[in-house]
Amino acid sequence: MINTYKKYLFKKFSKKILLISIIFFILVLIINLIEESNFLKESNTTFTTPVILTFLNGPSLLYEMFPFIFLVSTQFFFIDIYENKEIETLRLFGVNNFSLLKFLSIISFIFGFLIITIFYNFSSILKNEYLKIKNNYADDKKYLAVITKNGIWIKDTMDNNTVIINADKIIDEFLISSSITILDQNFEIDKNIIAEKINIKNKKWILYKAILTRADNSSKKYKEIEFESNFDLERINNLFSDLTSLTYLELLKLEKDYNSIGYSTDEIEIQKHKFYSLPFLLCIMTILGTIIMIHNKFKKNLLLNLFIGIFFSVIIYYLSHFSNLLGENGRLPLIISVWFPILMLSTISIIGVIKLNEK
Repeated sequence: MINTYKKYLFKKFSKKILLISIIFFILVLIINLIEESNFLKESNTTFTTPVILTFLNGPSLLYEMFPFIFLVSTQFFFIDIYENKEIETLRLFGVNNFSLLKFLSIISFIFGFLIITIFYNFSSILKNEYLKIKNNYADDKKYLAVITKNGIWIKDTMDNNTVIINADKIIDEFLISSSITILDQNFEIDKNIIAEKINIKNKKWILYKAILTRADNSSKKYKEIEFESNFDLERINNLFSDLTSLTYLELLKLEKDYNSIGYSTDEIEIQKHKFYSLPFLLCIMTILGTIIMIHNKFKKNLLLNLFIGIFFSVIIYYLSHFSNLLGENGRLPLIISVWFPILMLSTISIIGVIKLNEK
């Protein structure tokens, strides 16, 4: 049986998380609505479109802010129980600082597990719909790219012609075993090019050991030939960089497809470990919030606590971002790049917890 005080504290802490989440969500909606309205200002659309886009994208943005929400929620939780003299009552019943910290940490970890299993997948589905709608208003919506078990497929448009590119694999800056089909305005085949490999480092592609076949079935072999494209390696990589629109199962499927064509799975590995690490991060943020409040003698100054919470949130955000960049650039192993900030925060938390019951 859960003790009565634990039920009470669980409800109070949950309400704080819900309240702060709602506040953050409203702020996210306002900021995102401004951005979407600015993006669509030159398009022929109604006011409802940016509103729809904002609500579809909002949960995904909120998901990224949960660590900071838990930090601020913990601070306000302690302000509340201090103002109502509940902290003194808890201590009379033998609930010390460490017991309270342990209880809140367990709740945060459970919430973290629910967030990654339910909220994450829900926000990913909405994000996917958001990207589909927004793509209709993008300047480059005629350019598409996808990776499947059958290789990488790219749809391009050049001089009013449609260009379909397919490659079995992508290794470094080369498309391997590729074909380029050029369709005229009537979607009839104008020419087809088969190449052993294509250098796509720049938008002026270099095709090696290519065979060009025209509409009249005449063909010619080339040791090396150039081909103009709207894509280069950087742009292709960017097309596959938004992984937040995929559920966890879709992420695993995409990883399998990437492996089948030799495409780098570094970003997927980082996304997966971000997923795994969130419950631990929320737990640590709760611990940090508790340490800040207890070592700060439960100061009730609202602005001071907000400043401390925002200050720590900004530091943690940039620390995580910098560590992830090191992982993507190969300066740190991928797994370490995700878990390193959490290990650092854990070390700081342990130092604070050691003297917790002395307060």
